[in-house]
Amino acid sequence: MAKLLITWCCVFFSFGFIFLNTNAASVTYNVLSFGAKPDGNSDATQPFLKAWVAACSSVKSATIYVPSGRYLIKAATFRGPCKNKIIVKIDGTLVAPSDYYALGNSGYWILFIKVNWITVVGGTLDGNGDGFWACRKSGKNCPVGARSITFNWANDVVVKGLTSINSQLMHLVINSCKNVMVKNVRIIAPDLSPNTDGIHVQSSTGVTITGTSIKTGDDCVSIGPGTRNLWMEKIQCGPGHGVSIGSLARDYNEDGVQNVTLINSVFTGSDNGLRIKSWARDSTGFVTNINYQNIMMKNVDNPIIIDQNYCPNNQGCPRQSSGIKVNQVTYQNIFGISATQVAMRFDCSPSNPCSGIKLRDIKLTYLNNIKAQSICNNIRGNTGGVILPANCLL
Repeated sequence: MAKLLITWCCVFFSFGFIFLNTNAASVTYNVLSFGAKPDGNSDATQPFLKAWVAACSSVKSATIYVPSGRYLIKAATFRGPCKNKIIVKIDGTLVAPSDYYALGNSGYWILFIKVNWITVVGGTLDGNGDGFWACRKSGKNCPVGARSITFNWANDVVVKGLTSINSQLMHLVINSCKNVMVKNVRIIAPDLSPNTDGIHVQSSTGVTITGTSIKTGDDCVSIGPGTRNLWMEKIQCGPGHGVSIGSLARDYNEDGVQNVTLINSVFTGSDNGLRIKSWARDSTGFVTNINYQNIMMKNVDNPIIIDQNYCPNNQGCPRQSSGIKVNQVTYQNIFGISATQVAMRFDCSPSNPCSGIKLRDIKLTYLNNIKAQSICNNIRGNTGGVILPANCLL
C-alpha cells in the first residue's frame, strides 16, 4: 500500500502540479491590469500580448488570468521559448472579429509557437465563423480562413476544460508537438460548416485526447502524416465526419501514421465512423498499428471504412493507385446501428493491399434491424467472434 501511495503521489506531482498556483514562487498577470476590457467590443489583442510578454519573461512560473467577460481578440501569436511554465486560466470568452477579413491570411487566430510547459484551462473561444462560411458558400473572393487555436512546435502542453465554438476552419490544431494532453474539451459548430475539423493532429508524438465532445461540420478528429503514439478515449463524435486518419498521399514524400488508439467512444449521426482515407496516388506514407475498441455507433454512415480512392466531390481525382500501405489495424467490439446498408467498406489499394486487418466481435445492423452488408477490395486479414455484417476478408 505504501508503494502504491508513493506511485500515485508521483503521478499527481508529474501531471497535476502545473495547474496549481498556490506556490509563493509563482506570479499572476491579470489581463485587466494590461488594459483589456471585457466588453466584447474593445480590442484586447495588445493587452493580451503584453500579459504574455510579462509571463514569458518571468523566471517564476506564471499564470495569465482572464476574468469573466467577453474579449475581442484579433490574430495573436504567443511566441516562446519562455523562461518558465505558464498557465493561461480563462474564465471569460475570447471573441474573434465579426469581420472575417480582420484575421488576415495567416491561417491562425490564436497561435502558440515554440512554447514548452504551457497549460490552457477553461474558457470559451468564439471564432465567429458564420460570415466566413457564408463568403465561401457564395463563391466570392474570401480570405484563407483561420484555425481557432494552434500549437506549433510546442512540448508538454495541456488543454483542459476549453470550449470552442464556430471556428472559421479547424478548432484545435496540434502540429509538430510532443506530449500533449487534451481533456474535457467541447467543440461545437453547425453540421454543414465547411472544414471545421474539431481536433487536428499532425507531425506530433505522445498526444492524448480524452473526455471530449465534438459536434462539427468536418472530422471530429483528423489525423495527419507524422502522427505517432496518439491515444483517444471517451470521445463523443457527431455530427461530423468521424475520426479520420488522413487524408493521406497528398504528397509523394510523406511521413507515416502509427500507434493510434481509440477506445470507449460513441458516434452519433456522423457521416463516418472509423475512417482511414488516402488519395489514389503514389506515396511513401503508411498507416500501421491502429486499434479501435469498444465503439458504439448510433445511426452512423459508414461506421467502418478504409477509402484509398478518396476524392471528395469527384473533382481532381488522381485515378492512380494509392502508395499508402495500411496494415495492422484492429477493430474490436464495434457495435450499433449503421445509417447506410454497407456498414463495413474496405476499398484498399490494388498496388498496396491492406494487410493484417483484424475484426473481433463486430455487431453492426442497418436501420430497423435490416441486415447490413460489407464490401472488401484488396484486403487481407482475419476475424474472431461474431462478425456482423458477414465477413468479406480474405
